[in-house]
Amino acid sequence: MKHRKLSTTPEISKRMSNVHLKESKAEITLAKELWKRGFRYRKNYRKLPGSPDIAILKHNIAVFVDGEFWHGKDWEDKKNRLKNNRLYWIEKIEENMARDRKNDVLLMGKGWLPIHFWEMEVITDLSSCIDIIVNLVSE
Repeated sequence: MKHRKLSTTPEISKRMSNVHLKESKAEITLAKELWKRGFRYRKNYRKLPGSPDIAILKHNIAVFVDGEFWHGKDWEDKKNRLKNNRLYWIEKIEENMARDRKNDVLLMGKGWLPIHFWEMEVITDLSSCIDIIVNLVSE
């Protein structure tokens, strides 16, 4: 299901065009730390479903750094607090969540392990995120 179009003003359209899909601060931080630890990877690897932010080819690990709003962190609570364009945002975020689940299934079908971290999780506790990846590789 494709969400409905949002009627918008030129100002909002300009602001939204500045929202980038790649290279968030959290993604860069995680990637640099993985590189320092000797992991080699591809960024935004389009050959896999969902174009993982970081694809560790040697170990078939697909890492996604998800924005809390766009990917529905604590969604049941947050969707009730939406005020502006409520139906649009509910459809949009739930569509994103369904796409994430579908991509995870496709990745697992190809023998890949999808891992998702929230952006704030990477920013506030990078070492735990790295430890999770290191532990998965050493299994």
